[in-house]
Amino acid sequence: QVQLVESGGGLVQAGGSLRLSCAASGIIFGINNMGWYRQAPGMQREWVAIITGGGTTYYEDSVKGRFTISRDNAKNTVFLQMNSLRPEDTAVYFCKATMSGGVYWGQGTQVTVSS
Repeated sequence: QVQLVESGGGLVQAGGSLRLSCAASGIIFGINNMGWYRQAPGMQREWVAIITGGGTTYYEDSVKGRFTISRDNAKNTVFLQMNSLRPEDTAVYFCKATMSGGVYWGQGTQVTVSS
């Protein structure tokens, strides 16, 4: 069984920063893509950033230049550094990992940005 556990969410003022972490544990046979998604109240879940197994990164337009995704393959961990946060970034943030055994999601961590 694979588990993804996010941490690092919280309450921050607009313009502030947060760093999210997501660690995968359990029986892991190689992680391909890892990514961050978010879901605001009453909205559909949307992708935020993705990093491939080779380290190529992709960002949703609204976070380009503000968020940075990275990963530590030795620790099966993915990070999301979020700078210049805006109230519209408020959401529950989920990590996702794609492995040979399937696709796994974390339980989510709340990020709240006050104006």
